Amino acid sequence: MKRYLFSTILALITLSAIFLTPSCESNEPGKDTPKTDTLVIRDTLVVDTIIVDTLYIRDTVASVTPVPLSCVQPPFLQQGDTVAIINPSYSVPLSTLQNACDVIRGWGLVPILGPNTDKQYNGKYAGTVEERAADIHWAWQRPGIKAIITGRGGYGSIQLIDYISPEELSAQPKWLCGFSDISTLHGMLTRAGVMSIHGTMATFLPGSPNTMTTTLMRDLLMGQVPCYNLPPNELNISGKASGILVGGNVCTFAPNVGTWADATLGQDIILFVEEVGESMHNIDRQMRILQLNGVLDRCKGVILGEFADCGNEFKDENGNTMSVEAMLHKMIEPYGIPLICCFPAGHDVVNLPLVMGAPTTMEVSGNNVTVTFNINGEQHIVNTANVSAAPMPRKEIMRLAGKCN
Repeated sequence: MKRYLFSTILALITLSAIFLTPSCESNEPGKDTPKTDTLVIRDTLVVDTIIVDTLYIRDTVASVTPVPLSCVQPPFLQQGDTVAIINPSYSVPLSTLQNACDVIRGWGLVPILGPNTDKQYNGKYAGTVEERAADIHWAWQRPGIKAIITGRGGYGSIQLIDYISPEELSAQPKWLCGFSDISTLHGMLTRAGVMSIHGTMATFLPGSPNTMTTTLMRDLLMGQVPCYNLPPNELNISGKASGILVGGNVCTFAPNVGTWADATLGQDIILFVEEVGESMHNIDRQMRILQLNGVLDRCKGVILGEFADCGNEFKDENGNTMSVEAMLHKMIEPYGIPLICCFPAGHDVVNLPLVMGAPTTMEVSGNNVTVTFNINGEQHIVNTANVSAAPMPRKEIMRLAGKCN
């Protein structure tokens, strides 16, 4: 009896809080809902057999001053231009890089390897921090080099933040291509005011020279800009938004919060998120770091890429296995911004290029789902539903991502 009485009182108190909570909606017709610093999120709480709405008030967002993001577009490449290959993270066998050079020569470009690409350190890194940073300095300070393709991801780019300055990166704008651990370099370039390409890397080129993952990045480097049409997804959230595209691999860029490499500090951003081989709770942890630092408040929209080989340990309210996309949908929905799920970019066999730092428009309306980069170049439509690639062993993808030996 006491327990029932306590549950009833708790339910009544909670219901009173709901009905007495001031509305954020304007009473005047035609007026937009005013923005507040506090986000009210509704969830469901079961108290014994009584189901009530509970209000969770999030007022712990860090007080930060957003920075303006405005990136220049590096020049597109022409036949005969020189492209450098460097390894900012884990090492790549020299034979693999030489095979990648053959692919790049087939594009009509001249590949050149960084001075330290054959180095190894601690059994994983492509040299010491100083050696890897030296190759970045070499690639950016050499005027004849027009673009940089990274060897692979893994881990190590966060170690470079204190070795590189935004002034160096902006002095000679060049396209940088890569993904995974290279997300830190994308953040650096965006904060330095230079666009870059989230796309495939040298280690993948020999095995997929003619796939759209490779050819679309090649074409983008040479001035053909993709406009993506995507199939609908039941977890998408409708809407249209424009902003500067930032993000990448969430376990790579989320720890950069508070550093000069943190592009999520920008105002009016489109956030791209992908991951590989991580548990749902760790992905949630990284997203909570972003949320508590006000990143989702600054988002105009979110694009979710691939979550290859990630966990499924959480269940929905019906006891069914929950996907990472469903978990993040639930987190993003209260912000009232559009969401695109399952964009084919990240750690999977299809990894389509994205222009980081570019003014980007995303639109979700029924069957119409598009991502457009508002930059110079010859725009052409790419229907992602028609894109395929040869299978690649999952263990190899995990190894290249630094998730296993």
